[in-house]
Amino acid sequence: MKRILHISKYYYPFIGGVEEVAADITSALAGEDYEQKIICFNEDSTTDGVTTRRGETVHDEVNGIEVIRCGTAVKVASQALSLTYFNELKNVMEDFRPDIVVFHYPNPFVSSLLMMYKKQDFKLVVYWHLDITKQKILSKFFYVQNIELLERADRIIATSPNYIKGSPFLRRFRDKCTVVPNCINNKRLQVTPEIERLSAKIRRKYKDKIICFGLGRHIPYKGFIKLVEASRYLDDRFAILIGGKGELTGMLMKEAAGDSKVHFLGKISDAELIACLLACDIFCFPSVTKNEAFGIALAEGMYFGKPAVTFTIPGSGVNYVNVKDVTGLECPNSDSVAYAEALTKLADDPELREKLGSAGRERVLEKFTYDIFREKLLDMFNKL
Repeated sequence: MKRILHISKYYYPFIGGVEEVAADITSALAGEDYEQKIICFNEDSTTDGVTTRRGETVHDEVNGIEVIRCGTAVKVASQALSLTYFNELKNVMEDFRPDIVVFHYPNPFVSSLLMMYKKQDFKLVVYWHLDITKQKILSKFFYVQNIELLERADRIIATSPNYIKGSPFLRRFRDKCTVVPNCINNKRLQVTPEIERLSAKIRRKYKDKIICFGLGRHIPYKGFIKLVEASRYLDDRFAILIGGKGELTGMLMKEAAGDSKVHFLGKISDAELIACLLACDIFCFPSVTKNEAFGIALAEGMYFGKPAVTFTIPGSGVNYVNVKDVTGLECPNSDSVAYAEALTKLADDPELREKLGSAGRERVLEKFTYDIFREKLLDMFNKL
């Protein structure tokens, strides 16, 4: 039985894009000839009654897999730092002695620790979620470290061919790269009679409106300010529903003040999410930087047959998920006027909405489901 150590920044019950992918990988490998462990930082989080606290170092289990959570002492430039991580990593590398290490990047502090074991006999899979772009000085500081990490890697997983072309690091190591697109969770998106009733309630509330729905954390790269700005150029046929919350929620609400078309839903449950996806006419995904490397929420909207509207983001997988004029419309980056024009074009043409939405659903079923994700992963691991 092969031993796999997964190194993720955080893990369930903390929910984020990287954490969802890490959970999908452990699930995909469950039941195969692998013994798995996970090491991560701890963070304050509660999901489905499971609670973790950032300052605590604990060993627990999630779905039968041991999770080593290292207490977070402080964060610097979004990077968690821990006083216990060095010893916990040392123990798991020496006692568990993994045959394969799956390292989720970016995680530069842990990358430096992992490279202390680069001569140990294990296969290294680097799951490259995104380049560090926001912290310009840090990205230069970690340049040499990234090269060392990728030189040691046996395989590098990229979430789209676009990201390989757009990343200066992945381009350099193109021969090591394998494209494994992120996946939607089909089971999580099942429609129940209760969800259908909730969706009908939303349609009644916004009767005769073109419902545009967007969801995500309210942080700069998600671009929700551009969606709020776009609403100013729309007529009263539209209802703009924005789910989620974050550091920019207050600012977004202030910018939308007086615009009756914009409605903030706050943090919503899975049932409410699915109901909104059923009820909406257009799915809005206004991310503006390469920090949005793929867009699972975008794929979820397309899964429900909704035409998507995105911005052009060079090097991002967003424009790999949503194909311009095939599954949705694409606008010049950060151009809120063009975004409003795209929404108006879709509102004026129900047949176009149906055509793009149907093509979007087919694209998701063909490329971005869990079964396809699992098949690609197992093929890669079996070849290591």
